[in-house]
Amino acid sequence: MADLSAKRWSMTVLIYTAFSLLPIYWLIILSFQPNGASEQSANLWPDPISLENYLYIFSQDNWIAGYRNAVIYVAMNIVLTLVVSVPAAYAFSRFRFLGSDHAFFFAFIFRLIPPAIMIIPLVQMFATGGLMDTHFAVAAAHCLFTVPIAIWILEGFISSIPREIEETAAVDGYHPVMIFFKFLLPQIRTGIGVAAFFSFMFSWVELIIANALTTVNAKPIGVVMRLVAEPLGFVHIGISSAASILMLIPGLIFAILLRKHLVRGFSMGRVS
Repeated sequence: MADLSAKRWSMTVLIYTAFSLLPIYWLIILSFQPNGASEQSANLWPDPISLENYLYIFSQDNWIAGYRNAVIYVAMNIVLTLVVSVPAAYAFSRFRFLGSDHAFFFAFIFRLIPPAIMIIPLVQMFATGGLMDTHFAVAAAHCLFTVPIAIWILEGFISSIPREIEETAAVDGYHPVMIFFKFLLPQIRTGIGVAAFFSFMFSWVELIIANALTTVNAKPIGVVMRLVAEPLGFVHIGISSAASILMLIPGLIFAILLRKHLVRGFSMGRVS
């Protein structure tokens, strides 16, 4: 009976996995078909296999600039998120102050706000500050949504570290700042990696805010894809599929490198 149940669960997992991977497989097939072939017909295997769509993307300055812009503001967002969330998570973990529990809950609940709701105030704020169409504006706006989840993850990692380590280091004469950097940070490097991963994933795929805050100089690749398609009245399926595959690769690499730590990152979050 147990074996039958296990087989049923295994079959369910396989079916779900196949269903989830089918769109990715279809993107790959479409990306390797010659330009224009995808609009006429779709095959289960590209015949002939062509790199035309990828070569086109790498030959266009606006497409390359779109990827470069996305990489820049995503990297800035990760750095800003960690700079803010690591000290904040340490404060929530190690200290109890007036309203600390409510502040922690409010920081996390902010992550549930749809990004579209924040477009108008964000545009007004950055326009007033002269930061529109800059990488910093997009990175700072994304921090509003990535810092809460990073704090939640890192607070759990820090809370799992015994306080005795810091107390012993303090008795040995270490300054609190030195204790933080020499003893605490190495212990939570996995949590930092997981927080960086979730910050990357949000910022890499988010387009509503990025589109609203940029006009020319900082447009990400996702917005470039849409802008290129709209004047033509239709989408070049092969080129768009190739661009989508190129957008998936960084996240896939990041996930593979951190696959052993992602589940732990969720389980270490505060639950009390």
